[in-house]
Amino acid sequence: MRIALDTNRYSDFARGDEDVSKLIEIADEAYLPFAVVAELRMGFLGGSKGRQNERILQQFLRRPGISMLFPDEQTTQHYAAFALQLRRQGTPIPINDVWIAALCVQHGLSLYARDSHFDHLPQLLRI
Repeated sequence: MRIALDTNRYSDFARGDEDVSKLIEIADEAYLPFAVVAELRMGFLGGSKGRQNERILQQFLRRPGISMLFPDEQTTQHYAAFALQLRRQGTPIPINDVWIAALCVQHGLSLYARDSHFDHLPQLLRI
């Protein structure tokens, strides 16, 4: 199983959520999309434990089977199609989440997230 973590699921992991930890352990590969890392770092900068949280993130990213995921030209095609689909449906979602969904579909990843707005993209595999 190949998964991508949304910001809220990484945060659950960092807080010690055993269910999230177990899923990451059994996954063949786990990814943090660039937008997730950016959202996390924004939170770190605004919080009182920024340095500690950054160290935990760096340790996580060094684990075997964990990688950051970046967009390329193909990602922009998925992004554009999803953004237009969501607009036409009248179900917009946060822009960073459109990038996350685009990366997941492009790379055949199942998204592990708590946000129900991802349900507006039925082509997105979810956990």
